[in-house]
Parts: sequence; C-alpha cells; structure tokens
Amino acid sequence: MEFIKEEIEDMTDPEPSRIKHEDTEEQIDQVRVKEQRQELNEVEEENRNFTIQRTKAKKTHTCTQCGKSFTHKGTLGAHMRIPTGEKAYTCTQCGKSLTRKGDLNRHMRIHTGEKPYTCTQCRKSFRDASGLRYHLRIHSGEKPFNCDQCGKDFISSPQLKTHLKVHSDERPYVCSLCGKSFSRLDSFKLHQKTHSEVRDYMCCDCGKSFTTSSQLKRHQRIHTGEKPYKCSYCDKSFTLSGTLKSHERIHTGEKPYYSTQCEKSFTRSSNLVNHNRKHCSVSQ
Repeated sequence: MEFIKEEIEDMTDPEPSRIKHEDTEEQIDQVRVKEQRQELNEVEEENRNFTIQRTKAKKTHTCTQCGKSFTHKGTLGAHMRIPTGEKAYTCTQCGKSLTRKGDLNRHMRIHTGEKPYTCTQCRKSFRDASGLRYHLRIHSGEKPFNCDQCGKDFISSPQLKTHLKVHSDERPYVCSLCGKSFSRLDSFKLHQKTHSEVRDYMCCDCGKSFTTSSQLKRHQRIHTGEKPYKCSYCDKSFTLSGTLKSHERIHTGEKPYYSTQCEKSFTRSSNLVNHNRKHCSVSQ
C-alpha cells in the first residue's frame, strides 16, 4: 500500500511543475520582446538624430540677409538674387533674363517647343508641371480657389486674383477709341481687337479665324470631338465648361438666375433672357 501511495504522488507531482515552467518561459518571452522593442526604438531615435544632424551639417551656405541656410551654394545664390532683383540667366534666343537656372530651362521650352509633361487622360502635353497640374483639374472638376465675394470657384490662384478685380471699382485700362474701361488687361486687349478686327488665330481644319487662342481651342473641339468636361453626377461629357455647369444644375436643382419681374428662377441665363422677353411682350 505504501508503494502505491508513493507512485501516485510521483505521478501527480510533475504537472504543477510543468505548468509553472511554461508560465516562466512565457514571461521570459514577453521580457525579450519588450527589450527588443526598446532596442529598436533606441536605434530609430539614433538614426533620426543622425539624419537631423547630417541635414544641419549639410546646410552650410547661409544667407547674410535673413539667416536662412541652404545645402547647395547655387540655391543660396538664387535666393540672394530675389531681394536684389538680379537676373543672372539670359536666354540666348530672345534676350530675356531670369533669376534662376530652372526658370531659364522652362523658358527655353517656349523656343524649342518641348512639352515633357503629358496628361494621361487626353494625351495633351505641357511645358511645365504647373501647366499639367492645372489642366488635370479640368478632368477632375477640382476648383480649390474660391472667391469670398461671389462664391465663384477657380482652378488656380492667378485666375482668382484676376477675377477679384471684377469686384473692385478700379478700371485702369481705358480704350482710346471708345473710352470703355476695363479692370483686366486681357479684357482690354481683347476689346481692342474688336476695333481693329484682328483675328490672329485660324483653324487649320476649316479656315475660320478667332480673336483669341482660347476661342480657337474651343472651336477645334468641334473637329476633334473632344469633350473634356465630364459631369460628376452622370456619364455625360461636354465640350465647354459653361455647358457642364448648366447641365449639373439639373442634378443639384440650383437656379441662380432670378427674374425681378415675376420672382421666377432659372437654371440658365439664356432661359431667363427668353423669359423676360416674353414677359415684356405680354406686358406691352
């Protein structure tokens, strides 16, 4: 009987010991993982500090006017020429001078005709990255620049800046032939062509001439069938941005054109004009 008792005790003893041993191994693994994470964080921190110090060490060229530092001496030179207005790079084709070498390289593409930036959606090419960036917003419909006075949206900040002159009373451009004044130089130049009947831009497909390049581009879509303005609500596409805007109001229900005669609203300005004409003929 004593032998049996001892055997039973021997069989039951290892189990608690094994469980305790497994718990200990798990705790050791957790400690190891924690230590490895800590070591990794320390290494990453050292790398970050090294990168920061190396970057600071690289920027050894400092502007004596504002204290700003640069990695390359050429970048500092271009920076120093901004306040002085110095233009050290001159175009060999037309004699135009520019501040930076990069500006000269971009300018030279006007003469060479090089357009390395191509739209993947319509294959249209551009001389610089900013031109492509603005063009892509035609496809996406993105207009991030908003007029805080009338709510009109624009593709680029220069377009918004030009538009803001409409809201000001300033009209510095006066036509010497008819006395009409304009807030924008481009509008003034376009107006002058109405007096001289100058049409510099001719369609090579049908021979029709236009006053501006933008008018020619819009006209050429008749021949090419290009419809770059796509509705964000349906699959319909349009040749002109104005036509797209009018179409999208069908989806949104917006009616911005308001008749003061009968308080009726319309989606398009042409509908308002026609309505007012009918209203006037009825009144008469």
